[in-house]
Amino acid sequence: MQFSSEKPTESGVLNDLCVLDLSRVRSGPTCVRQLCDWGARVIKIEPPEDKSEMGGPRNGPDFQNLHRGKESLTLNLKTKEGVKIFRELLITADVVVENFRPEIKYKLGLDYETLSSINPAIILASISGFGQDGPYKDRPGFDQVAQGMSGLMSITGEPGGGPMRVGIPLADLSAGLFAAQGILLALYERRSSGRGQWVQTSLLHSQIFMLDFQAARYAMNKEIPEQAGNNHPTSIPTGVFKTKDGFINIAASGEEIWQKLALTLGHEEWVSDPLYSTAIARSRNRNQLGKNINECTIFKTTSHWISLLNERGVPCGPIYAIDEMFSDPQVNYLKVSQSVINTDAEEISVLTQPISLSRTRSSLSKAAPKIGEDTNKILTELGYAERDITYLRDKKCV
Repeated sequence: MQFSSEKPTESGVLNDLCVLDLSRVRSGPTCVRQLCDWGARVIKIEPPEDKSEMGGPRNGPDFQNLHRGKESLTLNLKTKEGVKIFRELLITADVVVENFRPEIKYKLGLDYETLSSINPAIILASISGFGQDGPYKDRPGFDQVAQGMSGLMSITGEPGGGPMRVGIPLADLSAGLFAAQGILLALYERRSSGRGQWVQTSLLHSQIFMLDFQAARYAMNKEIPEQAGNNHPTSIPTGVFKTKDGFINIAASGEEIWQKLALTLGHEEWVSDPLYSTAIARSRNRNQLGKNINECTIFKTTSHWISLLNERGVPCGPIYAIDEMFSDPQVNYLKVSQSVINTDAEEISVLTQPISLSRTRSSLSKAAPKIGEDTNKILTELGYAERDITYLRDKKCV
């Protein structure tokens, strides 16, 4: 019996793809989620023993949000029977995703050369801490380590306050997203060549790319960016300002918007003041300018300023706690979360895709699976009889 790659749930853009997910923690699952949410059938391959994933229990929000929509197959890849089953799956699969340390995949026979000899059309996506080769290739990778090595922590936080990590695992998340993009590129190329290829990214390289203009400032001009706190490093005035009942973000870069801000705050004279009349002057005198703006905003509420500044065409917005964000009318309109039913028949909420297509929507119809939930079904699809499955379980191969 030939293994079917058809996803047994709501179809989507990628519903003809089958992905074998060998990844753990966050970067790999982030990559795979991008494929699963758009219709790919994803089989999460896990060791038979239930080792908890980083981020909390399987029924917790982190695991559920990362692994929604997948099937779970327990497979011991250290046994010859487990390897045989994996290779049977590989024959009709499209993508394999892993984030082992580079040498581990070779020990397990999961390197690209081995996989492509079985299925020349397979696409292997590998995410590592520092790259598949080079002097740091064997080091274990971790998000915060990549944040520090990339320079991100040196430009985050208040001036003089020491390095500060970003409040989300940005290196993990960006590596996962770039890996997903690489898979889609390889799939597109496969349409003409008929062959798969090896997609690689790392936490370190992805995080450096995410520095964007901050890294470009050094690459081009050897300018070393520094911490700027809540101020934008180059667009002045852009930052956090105190109001009567809290704080507000104001982004008034560019001459036209800057002039609108000055007029709205009742200080038309700032426009011609030599301290603030040019972008260079405003940057040089940013601390004094921030103090002057705060002396105006402190006397009215956040809602007052948001209404007035938006009316005058000055970009601004509130600074929410997470619960406040979920209560915002625009956030509700965007439908940033959606309910699914978990394996205990409970209704839970997971985050939706931030991408929308005019004719095709993403598919969030299934919560994360229990470990090994789909093992029997998948093995049956491969042609294994009930007695064979019992034998494999007894030998702890599945």
